[in-house]
Amino acid sequence: MSPAQETTRSSARSEGTKRVVQSFEALNTDDKLALLYYVYKKMGDSITPAAPTAANPEMAPRLLGEFFEMSNEAQLAVMRSIVNREETDLSRAYGALTENNQLVVWYAWAVAMGDTVVDLPNDYQPTQSINDILSQIEGLDFEGQISLLRNIAGNMGYSDVKSIPTQAETGKTPSL
Repeated sequence: MSPAQETTRSSARSEGTKRVVQSFEALNTDDKLALLYYVYKKMGDSITPAAPTAANPEMAPRLLGEFFEMSNEAQLAVMRSIVNREETDLSRAYGALTENNQLVVWYAWAVAMGDTVVDLPNDYQPTQSINDILSQIEGLDFEGQISLLRNIAGNMGYSDVKSIPTQAETGKTPSL
């Protein structure tokens, strides 16, 4: 999604989920990356099995293959470009994935952090905003957490595919 493109995902989200997404979007790039790491560190084992048949890691060979061979600086640049919705090859590859596969990418990266994926600096301390958002996420039920993470993951990466306007937006009913 291009930076100028508005993200108007699921109108079915709860107000609590919308507030968490807004809080996440207000974070700077590196704080977003740190928050994703902490989310997966706390809840990772329950996130990935959420949709085992819906995720297909083979759909992301560059993000789950060659990414692990990159230098720490290159990996961080890729993550930042995805979070910032920049038009790069790997951000496009990410943007082309389903939300479930995007969650698998972040999960795989979080699991490998400090091993084959760049880690948080040793002296890194989460900001109060990160801690507040983590608390809000932990306060959601499991379905709410997964929905929230799908929305966050789905709002990253670059894609020039436009969403289809809803009936509420167009005022027209679908026809056969």
